[in-house]
Amino acid sequence: MTRPDQPGLSVVIVTYHVPSLLRRCLDALRRADAPFGLETIVVDAGTDGNGADLRRTDPGVIVIEAPENPGFGAACNLGARRATGQRILFLNPDTEVPPDGLVLAVAALDADPGVGIVGPKLVRADGSLDLSARRSFPTPANALYHFLRLPKLVPGNRRFGAYNLTYINPDVEGDVDAVAGSFMLVRREALDAAGLFDETYWMYGEDLDLCLRVREAGWRARYVPSVVVAHLKGQSSRRRPLRCTYEFYRAMMVFHWKHRARDASPAVNIAVSAGIVCLGAVAIVRDRLRPPARRHVS
Repeated sequence: MTRPDQPGLSVVIVTYHVPSLLRRCLDALRRADAPFGLETIVVDAGTDGNGADLRRTDPGVIVIEAPENPGFGAACNLGARRATGQRILFLNPDTEVPPDGLVLAVAALDADPGVGIVGPKLVRADGSLDLSARRSFPTPANALYHFLRLPKLVPGNRRFGAYNLTYINPDVEGDVDAVAGSFMLVRREALDAAGLFDETYWMYGEDLDLCLRVREAGWRARYVPSVVVAHLKGQSSRRRPLRCTYEFYRAMMVFHWKHRARDASPAVNIAVSAGIVCLGAVAIVRDRLRPPARRHVS
């Protein structure tokens, strides 16, 4: 039963050495309408003292300082365990929520008891759509098409564009397999049933994994483009590009062996594993050859 003083929404933000972006993110949250009550929790995974500064400047924000950088999913779990709201919003510090964003997202979640997760339309700094906003669960086929860049070569093709749903108008609301962890509004009941983020993933893949487990627990994920959230993607990963590139491809391996391998033939599992290793090796070499300012995982 909900207490009268219990917030309707807990926002969990994991930050890692991006104080200026975190400030913008928190300022946007303060400007946002939240008639249901708002609890803001910041998990500081860095070592720059940002958590202590935040306690002084924002006494209304709950600050959790991680003992070390435990990974995105593990840090989110620290915040989720502290959260008391009926709904939990996992939010990246490099996002900016519009004034009506929280109200619209919560309304979409509450409108259908079968929806366990809501995600917005994510827009990058140049105004383009962040394709991670709505996705299908990875399969060997749609991942192959994605890495071969076939959706760009054959735009609008349903088969080739299955992973990022590029054949669907981005302004059309609808159920999807997964939304991005950069703005993921989750019904607490669904999170309790599915469990928290799998901490096997250090960074990347944990949002797909959670969406799949929420689906298996009986809820749906909903993409709501009426909520438009700015996403300055990749800012934290710029600080540790080699580790982030490695973890990006390791996450693919973890997801496949956790969710797909048991239904695939040995030949497919070998091919997928070899393909991921090769793609990761090429990406690391390519990343080393880029100018330092451009080294990040997109």
